Amino acid sequence: MIELPPEFQHEPPSNYSYQVTQHNKKYLAIWIINHQEFTYTDTPPRSIWGFFHLSKRVFHAPINANTPGKEVTQTTPYSAMTINRNPLQQLLYA
Repeated sequence: MIELPPEFQHEPPSNYSYQVTQHNKKYLAIWIINHQEFTYTDTPPRSIWGFFHLSKRVFHAPINANTPGKEVTQTTPYSAMTINRNPLQQLLYA
C-alpha cells in the first residue's frame, strides 16, 4: 500500500479516509473514500481528491479521475480543486 506523501497536510474529515494509488510513472492518485452507509452499494464510494507529481513534489487538481489538471497550492481536506468565485462571491464568502 502506498502512503500519503509527507507534503499532504490534511487529516481526513469524519467518516472519510484517503487511499493512494500509482496513477503512472509521474503521478500518484489520491482518493477520498466516504464511509457513510449507502443503500445502493456495500463498497464505500470513492472520489478523486487530486494528483501528486512525484518529481516536482506538487499537487495537481483533477480534471477527472484519469487526468491531472493545473498545479495547486491551496487545497482542502475534501479536494484539490479550487473554488472559482466571482468578486461578489469572494466578498460574501471570505
